[in-house]
Amino acid sequence: MPLATVFADRPGTWMTVGEMPGVTVDLAREVTDPARRELDMVFTFEHMGLDQAPGGTKWDLAPLRLPDLKANLTAWQEGLADTGWNSLYWDNHDQPRVVSRWGDDGEHRVRSAKALATVLHLHRGTPYVYQGEELAMANVGYTSIDQLRDVESLNFFAHAVAEGADPEQVMAGIRAMGRDNARTPMQWDASQHAGFTTGSPWIEANPDHVEVNAAAQVDDPASVYHHYRRLIALRHDDPVVVHGDFTMLAPEHPALYAFTRTLEDVTLLVVANFSRAELALDHADLPDLADAPLVLGNYDSEVEPGTALRPWEARVLRSASSGSAVPSAS
Repeated sequence: MPLATVFADRPGTWMTVGEMPGVTVDLAREVTDPARRELDMVFTFEHMGLDQAPGGTKWDLAPLRLPDLKANLTAWQEGLADTGWNSLYWDNHDQPRVVSRWGDDGEHRVRSAKALATVLHLHRGTPYVYQGEELAMANVGYTSIDQLRDVESLNFFAHAVAEGADPEQVMAGIRAMGRDNARTPMQWDASQHAGFTTGSPWIEANPDHVEVNAAAQVDDPASVYHHYRRLIALRHDDPVVVHGDFTMLAPEHPALYAFTRTLEDVTLLVVANFSRAELALDHADLPDLADAPLVLGNYDSEVEPGTALRPWEARVLRSASSGSAVPSAS
């Protein structure tokens, strides 16, 4: 079981983390029980298989059902509410880019990346930001096996084609789920090889680095990069984000991701639209939003939020009695 030590949300605290494929909530509670002095947190993997066809492999794609994702993450939020601690992540070195996987890396790339980040970072646990996730780095869109370096993808292609599979269908699975999507050079700027090296990288940079890169986002306050900074500032400044209770709302809604975080008399309501269509905020599970101040959103701040969520819009709202300070990312 791979182990790591990471700096935790709680100041001055280090945590020992275990990577445990197949771990259940019950086992996670057991090994993270402070009385046992084993682990502080485990990396869970269940949500990484929710877009696979039943009984299939990672290459057998199926559309993600948002209720399934909400149910899975809720089970972990509730299961580790009093013992243990959650790991929060979308991306890592073994997974495709989340903005391509569960977001919209076309017209709504920036907004969907911010929405996904908002939802994840407002859960209870320690959020992990994988390199380039804070820029909305996307899948490459590989078209040829010659572009790949990952042995898992190369072996899968060779075996499947030898068994008679259509090479293009095999490439479609690799294009969506291949690990090379997460292993391209970090996109620092628009120069050759994305500013990662003046030599020859082990794998070519994503061609979109000429537009999606750190240099282009650092000075843009509306960028994905600065949205991540605001989320991190909120977590540092507001104890409810770290310690508040979690309650999922509208669990069966196919496009609305909504939940509350509550600590004493402070409540944050998080609502996000996981679709390209406008979404009315009229679900019976939702509290009255009329007087709830906006803490953080992913649309321009000068646009007054209405009673409907725009495509891939996410909002963090504070109950009117709790006050409303928008964190600074400067």
